[in-house]
Amino acid sequence: CSMADMAAPDQLEMAWRELEQMGVRTTDVIPVTYINSSAAIKAFVGAHGGIVCTSTNAAAVMKWAWDRGEKLLMLPDQHLGRNTGYRMGVPLEQMVVWDPFELNGGLTKDQVEKARLILWKGHCSVHTRFTTQQIEAFRKKHPAGKVIAHPECTWDVVQAADESGSTEYIINAVRHSPPGT
Repeated sequence: CSMADMAAPDQLEMAWRELEQMGVRTTDVIPVTYINSSAAIKAFVGAHGGIVCTSTNAAAVMKWAWDRGEKLLMLPDQHLGRNTGYRMGVPLEQMVVWDPFELNGGLTKDQVEKARLILWKGHCSVHTRFTTQQIEAFRKKHPAGKVIAHPECTWDVVQAADESGSTEYIINAVRHSPPGT
């Protein structure tokens, strides 16, 4: 999975050190990684009190993490983190994107301090290929159709869709939809 390559262990270790150097208490930051990450990333997350999630259990895992810390570092997929966090009531203003190729993730200490959700700048190359223009074209062709987006899609695609849900959710929705829809 191309997403697994979007968070390298050395980048995550550097990000953790930079957070500490910014004065962020990393004991209050719970790392959460999506299942499509490397074993080394999963090991780092586990060693720092974090957890691995899937798209199906992302909300439950994020709740678990917030019960244990003030901030959540979600990697490697920023879109899954943003879309799930927003659905859970976290305003966009309390989310920041950590760019591992920038010093301090490209963020200021103030931005990180105000954030509840730190999103790793990574994505699924497949899910980011979906666009709002495709949704508009589908709706013109199938006015009664329903668009369900995966939470790894970009913010604008998820907002334009009728619903959003995990792969399991989408499969079940298709299985249980009336014929012709």
